[in-house]
Parts: sequence; structure tokens; C-alpha cells
Amino acid sequence: MKRLDGRRLDHKTREQIRMRAVQQIEAGESPEVVAQALGFHRSCIYEWIAKYREGGLDALKTKPIAGRPRKLARRHLSKLYRIITTKSPLQLKFPFALWTRSTIRELIRDEFGVRLSDVSVGRLLKKLGLSPQKPLRRAYQQQPEAVEQWRKETYPDIQRLAKRVGATIFFEDESSVRSDYHSGTTWAPKGQTPVVSSTGARFGVNLVSAISAQGALRFMLVEGRLNAAVFIDFLKRLLKDSDRPVFLIVDGHPVHRAAKVKRFVASTEGQLQLFFLPSYSPELNPDELVWNHLKRHRIGKTMIAGPDHLKRLVLKHLLSLQKLPAIVRGFFHEPHLRYAAG
Repeated sequence: MKRLDGRRLDHKTREQIRMRAVQQIEAGESPEVVAQALGFHRSCIYEWIAKYREGGLDALKTKPIAGRPRKLARRHLSKLYRIITTKSPLQLKFPFALWTRSTIRELIRDEFGVRLSDVSVGRLLKKLGLSPQKPLRRAYQQQPEAVEQWRKETYPDIQRLAKRVGATIFFEDESSVRSDYHSGTTWAPKGQTPVVSSTGARFGVNLVSAISAQGALRFMLVEGRLNAAVFIDFLKRLLKDSDRPVFLIVDGHPVHRAAKVKRFVASTEGQLQLFFLPSYSPELNPDELVWNHLKRHRIGKTMIAGPDHLKRLVLKHLLSLQKLPAIVRGFFHEPHLRYAAG
């Protein structure tokens, strides 16, 4: 009979074989017969018997494999996790704003005097429950205190006021869609960067839109640049399309604060009120995701033939999005925008 290579068996199986073999021998079976039946060399059988007679069945149990000793103690891992999740590399005088494996490797060396490779750092981060993620971009001029106040105090107050007067809350934003924007990937031979053909003339479409947490989308294509007159025209359309007062959340764009706009808002006698997001905080505005959806799911994946073609594509996509309120409502359920979903 061909001998069994015990090295190919898992630890638990080998443990059970050892115990069963010794129990058979203790019951009167010949060690030679047991060895032949199991396919092990007789020297293994006699070694098991010796261990059993010296230490009982416990001596036959599989011993845990020691492995390499940990280079970082539990308290070090806790501190490392706390630093990565609560601080920016810039706060610790690192030259780069993102936590990369090489930056964390330097952090571990500086904090704990331990040297690890990038591969080891990657394994360690996975054990800590961390993963590489695309960060939200925030301007360094942003005031975190103002953002926190907006989330916890200012916006909840706006919501309560809107409920009291029966107003609909919209978030507004402007954007420009360019003909040379591309999203996604394309197959190509390894080592050869693909070239996406498009018209050499660059052109774009300017837009203004507003969305509500209930899934409403209102938009307007803008000829030329956005100014106070154009913005007021959009506000008039927004009011005409609503049978309730409108609370419009806007950013600090100069047009939104223009004197003409203030006079128009005052003339609506409360039917329209403007509220301003904290400075440099686009991540608080769910309307930003309308442009992201338009660019990534339509314009960025289409060959643009000319200015009129671009306008038709933009118009078609936004009209389609208007008929899909569930997608618009979904923008408010992104992790950083859930505060506005209520």
C-alpha cells in the first residue's frame, strides 16, 4: 500500500489520525497492522505511541504554529488606526495630503521605530479594516466648524422653517459641460496609451439646475456666462413651476449675492428665500451629483460631433433624469449628503 504523505493533510485531520491509531493499538491491534492500514511509516506509529504513553492524548494534539513575532504591539496598532482615521498627513508634516502605503510606512518608522515594506504595510492596513478609497476633495480654505454647524444646526433649522410654511427645499448649482470630457476606460495593447479621437474644436454648454430630496429636478441651459439676469430668469421659472414657497440653497457665487438678485428675492414676499452653504463646501451640495451623473454616464462616453450635438445630448439626458426621481433622491443618500435627505 502506498504510504500517505501526512504533510498534505490539515492539522486537525492529522491529529485525529494519531489519536485513532494509538487507541487501536491500546485496544490490542498490532502497530505494524495499523501503520499499514493508515499508510504511514511504522516509525511514525511508534513515535505516537511514545508520546501518548508520556503525556496522554493531549500529547498527540496539534501544536499551534508559532510564526513570526509581531513587530507592532496592540497598543501600537490602536494608535496607528487612530492617527490614520482622525488626522491628515499634512498635520504631521508629511509632504503629501493622502495616506499612502509609503507615507504610513514612514509614520510607523517615526512613531514606533519599526521598518516595514509597502507590502507588509498593505497587509497590516487590511487587518485593521482599512481600504484604499477615493477621497472627497475639500478646499483648504474650508472652515470645518462652519460645516459642522451647517449640518447640525443651520440646515435642521431651515428644514423646520420649511415644514412650518410648507416650502420645498431645493439645492442649486451651476456647471459647464465640455466636449473634450471623457470618462471610463478603453481596451488597448499593454504599454500603449490609447488615444480617444474627438473633434479638435473645444466647446461647452453652461447649465444651472436645482434638485429636491423628493426627486424633483429643474434645469436651464445658459447661453453665455451666468449673470444676475440669467439667474433671476432661472428663479422665475423655478417659482412658476412650484405651487409652494421655495427655499433655495446656493453657494457663495457672486451672482447669488448680487443686488439685483436680492431685490428680486425681496419682491417675491417670502415665496422665495435663499440660504447660503458654508464657503468652499461643494461636498454639502447634492446638486453637484447631477453634473457628475451627466458627465460620467452620458457626455464622457459619447463621441461629440459639434456644439449642437452636445446641447442635444445634454438636454436629452437631463430630461430623462427628470423622469427618474428615484435616481435624484439617491443623490441625497450618499454618505456625505444624508444630512439633507430628511
